[in-house]
Parts: sequence; C-alpha cells; structure tokens
Amino acid sequence: MARFALLSSAALMALALPVSAQTNLTVANWLPPSHPLVADLIVPMTKAIEEATHGEVKATLLPAPLGPPAAHFDFAVNGVADITFGVQGYNPGRFKTTNIVELPFLGNSAEAVSVAYWRTFQTMLQDAGEYKGVHVLAVFSHGPGEVFLKDGDVSDIDVLKGRKIRVGGGIVHEIVSKLGAVPVEGPSSKSYELLSQGVADGITFPYESVNFFKLIPQLNKAIAVDGGLYNTSFFIVMNKAKWDSLSPEVQEEINSVTGEVLARKAGQMWDRADAAGREAMKGKIEITPATDAQMAAWKTALQPLVDAKIEEASSAGIDGQEAYDFLKSEIAKASAE
Repeated sequence: MARFALLSSAALMALALPVSAQTNLTVANWLPPSHPLVADLIVPMTKAIEEATHGEVKATLLPAPLGPPAAHFDFAVNGVADITFGVQGYNPGRFKTTNIVELPFLGNSAEAVSVAYWRTFQTMLQDAGEYKGVHVLAVFSHGPGEVFLKDGDVSDIDVLKGRKIRVGGGIVHEIVSKLGAVPVEGPSSKSYELLSQGVADGITFPYESVNFFKLIPQLNKAIAVDGGLYNTSFFIVMNKAKWDSLSPEVQEEINSVTGEVLARKAGQMWDRADAAGREAMKGKIEITPATDAQMAAWKTALQPLVDAKIEEASSAGIDGQEAYDFLKSEIAKASAE
C-alpha cells in the first residue's frame, strides 16, 4: 500500500508539472529548393532556430509557394506564414531606406556589405518604421551586380549605349538607363528566354545568378565592376504577433542565431555562390575588369542618381547621407575583420 501511495503521489506530481509545448513556425518560400538562398541559408536557419531553442521552436519550410515573391512581406504581416523572406524592391515605393545598400560601387564582398547593412539597419534605418507588423530577423545584400553581354568592346566607355539590358526593376533599371542602355524588365526566370530570343543583348546579374539560371551559353563577355554596379536588398521577417507570443528567453535564443549572425551567413552564402558561378564561366565567358576610364565615367554619370536615392531615403524620416556614410564605414570595418 505504501508503495502504491508513493507511486500515486509521483504520478500526481508529474501531472501537475507544466508541459513545455512546442511552437511550430511556418516558413514561406518562392524559390526552387536547390537555390542557394533556400538550401544554404533558409534551411540552415530553421535548424539553427530549433537548436538554439532546444527544440521548443520548430520552423518548417512550406512545400509549395503561397503566392508571388512580391506578396511575401505581407504574408508575414498578415500571419499567412510566420516567417518569410524576399526582396524589398519587389514592392516599389514601400521601402526607401533600402536605397543606400543598393547603390553602386559599395563593395566586392556580400559578407562585408551584408554585415554593415545589418549594423546600419539596427543603428539608423529601423527608425523609419518601414517594417511595421513584423519582427526583422535579418536584412542583407546579394553579391555585386556585374554586366554580362553577348558581344561588343567591353573596354569602351559607351559599351552599354543603346544596348537592351535585362534588369529586375528598381534601382538597376535607373542605373543602366543613366549609362545609356535600354532596360528590359523581366523576372529572373524569364532571363534565358529574353536573351535567347534576342529581346535582350545582355543582363545585369551577380555571378551566382548567371550560373543558377543557366545563362552562360547565352553570354560571351562580362565586365567586372569594382564594388559592383548595384546590389539587391533582401529581408527575412517574422509575424510580429507570433514573435510577441514567444517568451523573452526564447526570443533571446532566436536572436542569438539571427540578426548580424544571419546577415553574415547570408553574405557568406552569396560569396560562395558567386565564386562557384565565376568558376563555371571559365573558358566560356571572358571576364574583363572595368577600365579606369569606365569607372571614372560611370561614377560621374551615376552621382546624380546616388544623390537622389540618398535624398529619397531621407524622406523616410532618417538622415540618408549619415546612414550612407555609416554604411560605407562599416563595410570597410567588416572587410578588415
């Protein structure tokens, strides 16, 4: 009887103990599972969150897209998915502070630019309030955008004049226009078709994208622009209500594997993918550094655009010039780390 009473007491105590329920987070995706952004960043991020929270939070990638890429920020805002990622530029006019990281000639390392971008976001950009309804897990940039052409004298200052260049929209549209090209807008998935059918004479892309979208057979020449001709800004965000529902301890654990840590991993991922893309081009695409004359002419031609974009960022309620200068100084620091 005594043993039975002891067992009964133990059972009752076990029932009385609080049970830690697992929190399941859905992660939306619009890219092929093999894309480096998914396979080498988003999937490892979900594993890192589970490990950091000791299994209390499990983030699961959804098996099929919920909608077009441009809708993914609002999917997080509205709780359609708990975590989403995407490109701020897919929502024209909505994010003005991203201007400063998409400007030309910022740096040759996605890691350095992404780390500096996160630091600038935390220090200045988040004050603009552009991310209402979400908790920002990371902002980062892909590798430097370069110029790829079917033919032409790539040392000519006016090499882009009159050329039809496929762009993804946003600031790169304005950049190639300022350099005399005719922008041809189209999604990345249509790039092969635009080039193969002669609709476009070339494309602006990082090395990774030319390789991933199988465009190497369509292109013969490339101009490697020191610092990149442009960058593209990305976000990873979580629904704010879902974030607020987590305990402070769990939030701290997730913060330990996101923020600057995640931005750095994103940049490293892009740098590896760019290196692989450049390796795949050997013997197939002739890569030539932009000449000093080209760099000087392009910087002069693009300075009014840089000034306008900094002013536009300021219209979001921040000091755009101060943020731009801070970003550049942090890129230099991150490059030396």
